[in-house]
Amino acid sequence: MLRRITLISIITLYTICSAKAQNNPLVTEDEAAQNQWVDSLYNSMTLEERIGQLFMVQVFSNKDAVHEEQIAKLIKENHIGGLIFSLGGPYRQAKLNNKLQSMSKVPLLVGMDAEWGLSMRLDSTFAYPWNMTLGAIKDEKLIEKTGFQIGKHCKRLGVHFNFAPVVDINTNPKNPIIGNRSFGEDRDAVTEKALAFMEGMQKAGVLANAKHFPGHGDTDSDSHKTLPTIHFNAKRIDSVELYPYRELIKKGLSSVMVAHLNVPAMESRAGYPSSISKNIVTNVLLDSLKFQGLVFTDALGMKGASNFSQPGDIDLAAFEAGNDVLLMSENVPLSIEKISNAIKADQISEERLARSVKKILMAKYKVGLNNYEPIILEGLGKDLNTLEDNLLNEELFENAITVLKNQNDILPLRDLEKKKIAYVSFGDDTGTPFFTELKKYTKVHGIKGEKLDDVLGKLSNYNTVIIGLHRSNDTPWKAYQFTDKELVWLYEIARLKDVILTVFTRPYSLNDLKSIENIEGIVLAYQNSKVAQQKTAQSLFGGIASKGCTPVSIGNYFKPGDGLTTNALKVLTYGIPESVGMSSIAFEKVDSVAKYAVTNKMTPGIQLLVARKGKVIFEKNYGYHTYDNKEPVKSEDLYDVASLTKILATLPLLMELVDKGEISLNSTLSELLPEYHGSNKANITLKSMLSHYARLKPWVPFYVATLDSISGKPSADYYRRTESDKFHIKVAENLYLRTDYPDSIQKIIRDNDLLPKLSYRYSDLPYYILKSYLERYYGRGLDKLIQEHFYHSLGANYTTYNPSEIFSNTQIVPSEEDNYYRFQRIQGYVHDMGAAMQNGVGGHAGIFSNANDVAKIMQMYLQKGFYGGKRYFKPETLELFNTCYYCSQQNRRGIGFDKPQLGDKGPTCGCVSPTSFGHSGFTGTYTWADPEDEIVYVFLANRTYPSAEQNILLRENIRTEIQRLIYEAIIE
Repeated sequence: MLRRITLISIITLYTICSAKAQNNPLVTEDEAAQNQWVDSLYNSMTLEERIGQLFMVQVFSNKDAVHEEQIAKLIKENHIGGLIFSLGGPYRQAKLNNKLQSMSKVPLLVGMDAEWGLSMRLDSTFAYPWNMTLGAIKDEKLIEKTGFQIGKHCKRLGVHFNFAPVVDINTNPKNPIIGNRSFGEDRDAVTEKALAFMEGMQKAGVLANAKHFPGHGDTDSDSHKTLPTIHFNAKRIDSVELYPYRELIKKGLSSVMVAHLNVPAMESRAGYPSSISKNIVTNVLLDSLKFQGLVFTDALGMKGASNFSQPGDIDLAAFEAGNDVLLMSENVPLSIEKISNAIKADQISEERLARSVKKILMAKYKVGLNNYEPIILEGLGKDLNTLEDNLLNEELFENAITVLKNQNDILPLRDLEKKKIAYVSFGDDTGTPFFTELKKYTKVHGIKGEKLDDVLGKLSNYNTVIIGLHRSNDTPWKAYQFTDKELVWLYEIARLKDVILTVFTRPYSLNDLKSIENIEGIVLAYQNSKVAQQKTAQSLFGGIASKGCTPVSIGNYFKPGDGLTTNALKVLTYGIPESVGMSSIAFEKVDSVAKYAVTNKMTPGIQLLVARKGKVIFEKNYGYHTYDNKEPVKSEDLYDVASLTKILATLPLLMELVDKGEISLNSTLSELLPEYHGSNKANITLKSMLSHYARLKPWVPFYVATLDSISGKPSADYYRRTESDKFHIKVAENLYLRTDYPDSIQKIIRDNDLLPKLSYRYSDLPYYILKSYLERYYGRGLDKLIQEHFYHSLGANYTTYNPSEIFSNTQIVPSEEDNYYRFQRIQGYVHDMGAAMQNGVGGHAGIFSNANDVAKIMQMYLQKGFYGGKRYFKPETLELFNTCYYCSQQNRRGIGFDKPQLGDKGPTCGCVSPTSFGHSGFTGTYTWADPEDEIVYVFLANRTYPSAEQNILLRENIRTEIQRLIYEAIIE
């Protein structure tokens, strides 16, 4: 019988932190109740029942009824004390767990190997990063959060013990079984992270387990298959391998798992496993390290142990060595018989048995098995895969990304207008998420080839090559190295091009590199998960900073702790709503409104994007290009954005000139364009006409005068079916307008009458005029100017005039079935007739883009002229243009920008800030930015297809209703 002082010391063992025991859910106030429960149960048990408590048997929730019956028999007849669940699924495990618990006289202690979460064993559960990835993270609070979340999952599934954290110090790069499961090779770093993980998990109410004692980190063989040997002397083992255990024990470690290792320095008998060594278990772990928690064997069926002796013998030897829980015995009934016989023969004392059994019962009390309740099945899947998990997972991978080499500051990638970037994928797993994310930032081409010469030939036009090594992310034990072929290719490509090598597997893969001299950038991503690929792509372009450090040595190149910090460049990044104080659940309403619009044929399709605080947190596509439902809308598809052209093309070029002092808002038309001298528009200022407060007519239907008066079709006086010098302006497929007609348009505008009364009147005409001015000022076409000054450096590679010259029509969404001017499907040509008559390049219309690119430009505005490490204009310039100068005259407009309504009706939901700005387009497009809530909203549609006559989208306020719901999603 144990003395009370011994029980109290056992209670103390389960304290996560003695200084904060009052906050620990594992510590109860009524120790007397604990002792009474333990003593009462123990005293009521027969010898065989007590011995049965020592055994934790393996259970699979994906096996058949025969397996289930075998476990049930062990519970009923052999009174086993616990279960360790292995492969299966969460609902199946929960049901089986409830069933098996109901059979047991004493509630069963349930354990699992869930080192990186339940997904280590179960389908449909959450996978956190492996320990090697966590080892790259400097912020220990994130590791503690990880332990806490994994603990929550375990507790929800009725798991009381998680056999984690692994505290092995992986000093052998060729370790076949630990590797990625270790936090690294630095003793102190491993200890700090293991401690943080342990504390987080135990705060969640789940007992931790440090493994594999006395240290499995420097082995080159797998104890599942053989008995590995640790060759170090006792001093080294004490100062390195045992150090994490010593520190975790001080902080309330619940349990330890003893490995099957040959440790000559600690056990004199040759080839004698540590798991059955009394010197290692009792003398070192229990006595020297003063550990009083539960001691588990590693699985007794592993070859490192089972090769040593017969079933039953190994269990007896393990118990005699000092272990409390015999894990996954090969023959429970036989083992119970042998231990029972040993006790009856006084080979083992009853006090020794009581010590282990009462520790086991005390653990059961700590996890609430004194008041056992079945697992609730309802909502189980949702509880094991939460938004909180996704948010933390993103944060972990962001913080792990490690830049090891950054020659000439190649990272993050800047000056995109000077970069021609290619991506080459190595490895046997997909790099699609990485490549997809790269393309969000700029034009990146994927290069493939069977032979090196073919690849080098295809790379001839590129100056920067991103190489990704992608290996399977299924388990930590998968192959991770470069092939010989890949190494040859890497050296040759790096000899000719600037190379950024990005490794999506364990750091040891870099050990194979004979030289890194010609590689400009080396980035460790550690895993090939989708999130790891996305976050790494974002870091390459400065969406997020790199903060990680390598947890292990890499050849002679890098040592533990090495890692270069790179700064974020204030470009868009991508994540989930909760990361910026918004609700994913609230966005379900946004989703339903967009679906409603498509279902009710207000538009064939929609691209929808929302960003906050520089992060895109909702990006989704709806519907198809047309109502024939053949071509689904994709993120890379281009929409005719119509009047958004005003703020996406003309306005930034004007802001640039104002910023340089070349013009001002008070510049008049006669000052900008000499031909306006003496005209009725000579004194109209930039400020007044871009505020739509200059008496200019809303628009002029220039195309009508070019139609045949009888047929109503394009007149032969103005159009030809084939191109020539005189008919050079392509308004649609096989339809060319007279080359001199744009000059006629400018003359018509100049000579046009003004409206009789000064009042707010929206007009396209200022942008015809300003196109002429900008092209004359620079001596370049507006389409070339905007690309050179803004789009190239912004990485807006899906934004262009005349997209059919660059993109396939399968990527361009059609705008209308034109039956009044061009008499054909308008696809790849601007919908606006006046812009079409200027060769597709209008100051007021003509831009095609996708939601992601529009968001980049709006984010640049939101950041007051700064994006991607480049300042396009000063903040004061943005403020000049984002000001309502005529609000007192009931004119809400800024300079070029639309602004929120002054009354009840207007262009927004009425819930945006007064400093917000944006624009809408005739084709159904809309974008808005709000500096106060840091929101960018982009809605692209082709509501004009097949006909522009009906505008249900506007009548039902779909765009502004979505905007209202976006603001309702803010949860801060």
